[in-house]
Amino acid sequence: MPNAIDTHTAAVNEKVVYQNPLLFLKVWELRGVQRLRRPTDAWPWHYHKEVEFLAILEGGLEVQTMTSLTTLGPGDVMVIGSSRPHRTWSAHGETVRYIVFQVDLVRHFDQSILPYLHHFSELTGPLEDLNYIFEVNPAARAEAHALIAEIYDETYSGRTGYEIAVSASIKRLLLLLLRGDDRGMLRGTEEAGIVRMRPVLDYVESRLGEKIAVDDVRRLLGMSYHHFIKTFKRTMGIPFVDYVNYNRIKKAERLLLTTDLSIMEVSFEVGIWNMAQFYKLFKRHNQHSPKEFRQRMRN
Repeated sequence: MPNAIDTHTAAVNEKVVYQNPLLFLKVWELRGVQRLRRPTDAWPWHYHKEVEFLAILEGGLEVQTMTSLTTLGPGDVMVIGSSRPHRTWSAHGETVRYIVFQVDLVRHFDQSILPYLHHFSELTGPLEDLNYIFEVNPAARAEAHALIAEIYDETYSGRTGYEIAVSASIKRLLLLLLRGDDRGMLRGTEEAGIVRMRPVLDYVESRLGEKIAVDDVRRLLGMSYHHFIKTFKRTMGIPFVDYVNYNRIKKAERLLLTTDLSIMEVSFEVGIWNMAQFYKLFKRHNQHSPKEFRQRMRN
């Protein structure tokens, strides 16, 4: 793991400026990044709401997320989910050249493919879980690499209809992930159900630092307690309490990574006031204590 000199306090919530505001994307090629030869030279931790795809053209690239450290070489592809902190540096001290493709995937779900939106919502798991597809399926890896290259080429060509070509390539990329997911990481939910649950999901996201009671959220939908519990689990695939705890811990991970708040302060920030409970939940999701997680990510 890298021995980075930064303390994560300067982690950047990056605002992506779209090259075409109608396509909601930014794509570019990084060439000859020779200064990134050591982990201490890594780009600072950063994140953005757009999903990011990396396609390596030459050399090697190290990519660190909160859950993995991956070495990519020519022809390799990696996806990083929405708002997932990450950083990169050149592998083996060599010059690296690669394409970075950032896109707001939600904007590319028109009426024809809207029923599949919930598969990519990242409500219960990050899209980076799908990187196993590129590791075990060479054909899928090659196709994804080619699609990202096409998106780059079409965007910079500016030829008539390039918007159609780019949009089509993005949909093909989504289809590749959907059909290549043999392990079922893209857990489906009921499309109609998730639309109905949206007020509850928004409520939870905006109040992670507060007490969240089932009685409060079930009233948003006009449901009885037991009807809500059953409907939420059937729609989302996990119990409501587990969903809330999952999102509390994901927020705690980000705070541990990007701030110097104490463990107790982080616990309070995510609405868990019992430290024993916080440690128990954190280890359930990470196999590490909050302190171990922070040390592991910084060293």
